[in-house]
Amino acid sequence: MIKNLIFDVGNVLLEYRWVEALADTGLDMETAKKVFNEMFLNPLWVEADAGTKQQDELIVEFGKMFPSYAGNIKEFIMHGERMHLPRPEVWEKIHRLKEKGYAIYLLSNYSKFLFDIHTKGASFMDDIDGKVVSYEIHQVKPDRGIYETLLNRFSLKPEECIFFDDRKENTDTAKELGIKTCTIESRDHINKVLSDLIEEKDHSL
Repeated sequence: MIKNLIFDVGNVLLEYRWVEALADTGLDMETAKKVFNEMFLNPLWVEADAGTKQQDELIVEFGKMFPSYAGNIKEFIMHGERMHLPRPEVWEKIHRLKEKGYAIYLLSNYSKFLFDIHTKGASFMDDIDGKVVSYEIHQVKPDRGIYETLLNRFSLKPEECIFFDDRKENTDTAKELGIKTCTIESRDHINKVLSDLIEEKDHSL
C-alpha cells in the first residue's frame, strides 16, 4: 500500500525558464542557450547543488570561464527569481492528496540560494512532512546515498513510496531501492498522474 509521495522539485512541482532568464540580461536567445548549456553541464553546477560551491564562487568561476559574458552570468545568478515558473494547479493537487492521507516528501538536487528563492511562497512547502535537498547533505541524485538518507531519516519503507522525478537516471536509482517511480515528462503528465491518484483514493474510501 502506497503511503508516501516523494517529489523532485524542478520540472515536477515548478518549471524553469533558464535560457530566457539569461537572455533577460541582454544576450540574444542563441547565445543565452549556448552559454547556459555549457554552465549547466559544467561540474561547478553539480558542486553548487551539492552545497560545496556558493553563489559568489559560481559568479567568479563561471565569469573566468566565460569572460565575455561575465556580467550577464553575474546578473543571471544573482536573480534566481527570474529562473522559474510556478505550477499552482500541481500544488493544489498535492494539497488534496495530503488531505486524503498521503505523506508528502521532497527529494531534490538544489543549491541553497536557488532552493530558498524557488520555494518561497510555494504552497506545497506547507504540505510536506519532510525533505532532503542535496545541498544539505552534500550528496546529489542519482547517488544512492541521498535516497537512503531520506528513507532512513523519516523511517520510510521503499515499497510504501512513489517517487516523481523528471530524469530517468534518478527514477532508476529509486527503483533499485525498491521504490515505485514515475518519470515525469511534462506539466500535463504530472497533473494527470496526480489527478489519477486523487481519483483512486476517492474510490478506495
